[in-house]
Amino acid sequence: MVSRLRLLSIIFLFCFGAVITRLFYWQFFRSDDLRAAALAQYQHTSAVPYTRGKIFTEDGYPLVLNQTVYTLFAEPNHLSQPASQIAALLFPFVLSSQTSTQSSSIQVQSSLVSRLSDTSRNWVALGHTISEQSKQQIQQMNIGGIGFDPEEIRFYPEGSMAAHLLGFVGNDANGEPTGYFGVEGKYNMELKGKDGEISQETDALGKPIAIGDFQEFQGLVARDLYLTIHRDVQHVLEQKIAEGVQKYGAMSGDVVVMEPQTGKIIGLASFPSYDPSHFWTADPSLYKDPIVADGYEPGSTFKVLTVAAGIDSGVITPDTPCDDCGAPKTVGKYTIRTWNDQYFKNISMNDALAKSDNTAMMFVADKVGKDRFIHYIHEFGIGEKTGIDLQDETTPPLRADNAWGDIDIATASFGQGIAVTEIQILNAVSAIANGGILMKPYVVSKVVAGDQTFVTQPQQIRHVVNQQTASEVAQMMVYSATHGDAKWALPKGYSIAGKTGTAQIPVGGHYDPNRTIASFIGFAPADNPKFVMLVRLTDPQTSEWGSETAAPIWFDIAKELFLKMGIPPTQ
Repeated sequence: MVSRLRLLSIIFLFCFGAVITRLFYWQFFRSDDLRAAALAQYQHTSAVPYTRGKIFTEDGYPLVLNQTVYTLFAEPNHLSQPASQIAALLFPFVLSSQTSTQSSSIQVQSSLVSRLSDTSRNWVALGHTISEQSKQQIQQMNIGGIGFDPEEIRFYPEGSMAAHLLGFVGNDANGEPTGYFGVEGKYNMELKGKDGEISQETDALGKPIAIGDFQEFQGLVARDLYLTIHRDVQHVLEQKIAEGVQKYGAMSGDVVVMEPQTGKIIGLASFPSYDPSHFWTADPSLYKDPIVADGYEPGSTFKVLTVAAGIDSGVITPDTPCDDCGAPKTVGKYTIRTWNDQYFKNISMNDALAKSDNTAMMFVADKVGKDRFIHYIHEFGIGEKTGIDLQDETTPPLRADNAWGDIDIATASFGQGIAVTEIQILNAVSAIANGGILMKPYVVSKVVAGDQTFVTQPQQIRHVVNQQTASEVAQMMVYSATHGDAKWALPKGYSIAGKTGTAQIPVGGHYDPNRTIASFIGFAPADNPKFVMLVRLTDPQTSEWGSETAAPIWFDIAKELFLKMGIPPTQ
């Protein structure tokens, strides 16, 4: 009997200890979970989404706004008509709102019938981006079990203007609206903001209690962007580059204009482009901005940097004669020729730049020396990102300093065998226009959040060459523009510093002699530059030379910029 009582006592104590242990566990280790579970039964929390920020030109014209559209949905268990009849009625509206070109009409109607017939689901989406007009037309049909949820999409008052600069808004893997490419991608968090939250006490049926607890948590207000571009200038750039591509039969064309003293991008445009409001219909290869994302060999425009390195290091002056330029030059097993196979012994550096003499550039690089020449390449920002505030900027790889051979230095001196992006070479030449100072380019002038405004301040990167060097190189570029092969297209009355470029396109490890990249880079007015501009054409068919294709486009745009920017003639 005693042993039984003892056993019962042990069992009782064990059970009591287990209960106490369990209570201790819930009280001290899971108390937060219990409190949250209890709170969830009478506390309802909902998100308060913010409208995505708008985007404007610097002069206040809207480029990107928001437009209310609707998601068309159905409750399959509450339909007032057979699914097939409703599908036939809604089909035209759903088809017109499709964001994919892959679905045929038959597939769309079949999908509608299938979703409307799925009584295992209480709610199904039938179509997105339904316009207000379509919504009203559907409502007039009085179809029971059909409804609408509002949503916002991006609206572009200027159509496809500045598409590469803007980017677009699509859905991420979670179905959330997200910015891609351009400023939409780079400034996605600022434009998106952070949703607020409302928490309120509810009864057993989930209805708010009038005198219950109510809390509102502020999110991060979406911000508006004001870009550095002006509407009228951007329109000119897009029109002129499209006309140039078509006129010269090029595969594509780009133009970018920058203010050299600040790094502010005045405008940029590429052709072909795409419509950001229907981006899904475009070739995805068009999404990236080629001005910041595509590498290419700059050809003779790079010679501006070569002579700058020579003058700044003190080994040449504009009048230095080239005593080794009377014939083709041999480097190892390679023979280097001029573009027209013409040679001028003792040609001055001034004339060498104007005549775009490859052998003279090799002469300069040799005098500068391999290590110092590579140093100047780095100083000008070649091989590193400029830091421009666009999502898709890349930089072509630059070989390691100890991997440069003699032939690499030789070809790089005249812009072959070395790759850049357009924004890199523009920024490098902009340093010449800015007294030798390299700036960080930018496209957002200010960010506005409610009553707060954050203005972008120009940012100096470094001194590349001294002011005297920059001044002498600028005058050499003026001489090149007035005595080079593009002199016939020069606008009258203005001092323009410029340089043509023609580079063969590398294909399969060798250069295609029939395909080139034609370009022209320069700034004006030469003595007090208001803008620096690059025009590039890929594979023009009417002529392979930059002097006959890219240069005329450059000068044509410059005439418009002189008028729109209020720049008076200087001569």
